[in-house]
Amino acid sequence: MGTISSALNIITSALDADQEALNITANNVANASNESYTREVPNWSENQPIYINGSSYGQGVTVTGAVSQRDLVLNQRLDQQQQQSASSTALLTALTTLQDTFTPASSSSSTGNIGNDITNFFDAYSQLESSSTSNADRQGVLSAATTLAGDISSAAASINAQQSSLDQSAVTVVAQVNALTTSLAQVTKQIQSLSPNQDAGSLEDERQADLSQLSQLIGINQITTEQNGLSITTTGGQLLASEGASFQITSGDVNGVTHFYLGGTDITSALASGGGQLGGLLTARDQSIPTTLASLDQLAYGIATQVNTINNAGTDLDGDNGNAGNIFNAPTQVAGSAAAMQVVMTDPNKIAAAGLGLGSGDGSNATKVANLANQNIINGQTPSNFYSNLVSTLGATVSETTTENTALTASVSQLQTQVNSLSGVSLNDEASNLEEFQRSYQAGSEVFTILNTIMASAVNLGVETAVS
Repeated sequence: MGTISSALNIITSALDADQEALNITANNVANASNESYTREVPNWSENQPIYINGSSYGQGVTVTGAVSQRDLVLNQRLDQQQQQSASSTALLTALTTLQDTFTPASSSSSTGNIGNDITNFFDAYSQLESSSTSNADRQGVLSAATTLAGDISSAAASINAQQSSLDQSAVTVVAQVNALTTSLAQVTKQIQSLSPNQDAGSLEDERQADLSQLSQLIGINQITTEQNGLSITTTGGQLLASEGASFQITSGDVNGVTHFYLGGTDITSALASGGGQLGGLLTARDQSIPTTLASLDQLAYGIATQVNTINNAGTDLDGDNGNAGNIFNAPTQVAGSAAAMQVVMTDPNKIAAAGLGLGSGDGSNATKVANLANQNIINGQTPSNFYSNLVSTLGATVSETTTENTALTASVSQLQTQVNSLSGVSLNDEASNLEEFQRSYQAGSEVFTILNTIMASAVNLGVETAVS
């Protein structure tokens, strides 16, 4: 009688375990399309055996809950690679937009092509030197100058607008970072309260989803603490969240550019080099764009000052010696020269094509301006070569960043595949598990029926009765 009772207890435990396993599998299937869900498996546990006369007798199995299939080290590797990839993607997008500023509208048109504008401007002076009294050629010089100044200033305005846009994007990203660190602190506090020493299931999924989003926005380090806690710092070591507390990044204006602070410390430079989308945005805003704009300023400053100087050292068509005036507005410093560049001369007669004190038919001063095209007047280079190097350097940077981004994207994809193979739900695998657990449950039910029949027979021993 005791043996049958023990067998019934074992089978009952087995049926309960199989039912729990079926419930866990069904939950996996229900969450198959949930990207943040981590597959769970039953945690089978052998019941404590009993010993009779030195012999061990098993007492069956139970399921002590579900265990999420996650690898914390693999997840951290994915997070780290995502922050590098996100930084590279943000930087590449900004660099591509910057490069487009210097790309002509079409290959057959010189509109918007500063390189062609430079050539056309000095060619207009070459035309004027042999026909210094021609009003049409003088108008041609002013027209070429206007086109050159307009395209340079438009490019500078476009670059400045892009820098402002990146600044606003950075502010938006920081707001998202602050929201995520607040959420991480709250969910970590829940995990420590409910599951301090074991897998927290859906809470762990929620925390990992926040970490994944955060790592795409900003470079972070993760530090596991006691009782299933977690501390998050920037790659520079500034604390963003520690267990149940979060620390907000603030912002402030510095010379028209937004800087970011944590605990009163300016962390803008550290964030730029730290990774994540924010790192790429800040690198473009604070390094790539200023470098390109500074080169464009040098180009505008060099052309404007040299041309103005020569024009004021000649004789114009009205016979004014050494005081013809500026063709371009006179820049007072290199910085800002490109954005401010414009033609201020409106009277073509004021173009001093003749040498100082020479007759109006002379074109020697126009020759001096034309010769600037082949002189190293801008940072040791001719105007055309300087501009060509500006564009080619930017193009090389875009190409290098594209190659890096492709490699990082592939790495993220590979790691994501590894994570999915471990933590993702496969409907085929779950279908196989369902069949296995169902068969196990059916087998247990058959044994339970047999034991029930035996038990009924034993109880009714000696009594005529029908046992169904």
